[in-house]
Amino acid sequence: MADNWFTEVSINNGSAFSLQVKAKLHEEQTPYQRIEIYDTTHFGKLMAIDGCILLSSHDNFLYHEMMSHPVLFTHPNPKYVVIIGGGDCGTLREVLKHSTVIKVTQIAIDERITRLAEQYFPELHEASRDPRAELWFADGIQWMSGAKPGSVDVIIVDSTYPVGSAEQAFTEQFYRDCYKALSPEGLLIQRSESPLYHLNLIKAMRDAMHAAEFSHTYTLPFPQPIYPSGWMSATMASKEIPAGDFRQQDAAYKAFETRYYNAAIHKAALANPQFMNEIFK
Repeated sequence: MADNWFTEVSINNGSAFSLQVKAKLHEEQTPYQRIEIYDTTHFGKLMAIDGCILLSSHDNFLYHEMMSHPVLFTHPNPKYVVIIGGGDCGTLREVLKHSTVIKVTQIAIDERITRLAEQYFPELHEASRDPRAELWFADGIQWMSGAKPGSVDVIIVDSTYPVGSAEQAFTEQFYRDCYKALSPEGLLIQRSESPLYHLNLIKAMRDAMHAAEFSHTYTLPFPQPIYPSGWMSATMASKEIPAGDFRQQDAAYKAFETRYYNAAIHKAALANPQFMNEIFK
């Protein structure tokens, strides 16, 4: 904070992103991380974790929709979904828009993110009391290692950048645990950072997914102003289904509203820029 601006500096990439703030609404140190919440002039409420922006009221729909709908419209009939992380419950809200979903189990390690999001971002909690939702506050990596084989249709890894305990969510062993828990047509999707800044990380993720026996991987870029470079991505892996195949008719005539996602956006996101294709050969 300086002169009423919140700035996140990306030292390794020589860049920064700033938002003008009106007030700091909350700050606390949990056993896991430091959480700050601000009221900004143009992006609504802002939540930061250890000095890094987690979400804003203004643009979180981009991330939450792209973490949810592409993978759910790729699976032929998603019924059982697991979210690792996702404590703000925005991804949970989007998943529960799908009528095929019978149960969503969300495992987030820090309950305070959920409770503070409930207070300051109530729009993200519209569906958190849905009877299909089950919230656990525990280590999602450990939870996945003990999951019943073949019991899950879709796994969404809504985690942070791979530092500290989050590093385990980017390993071959974790992907093997996910593979084991997934049904034959199962799919995994994971936040995979900026294609401009973190291409080597994305390549390493895809390699680890393939090493864990996933047959197909696709990286879907999308805009995200509040994250480093303004460009984000999610990487999807499948056991059998080519991740480029999706239920286009269902996506085109979906029975719920979105602000960013639609069938054309889904199809376009599967087309990567040439510099990404060269790395992913």
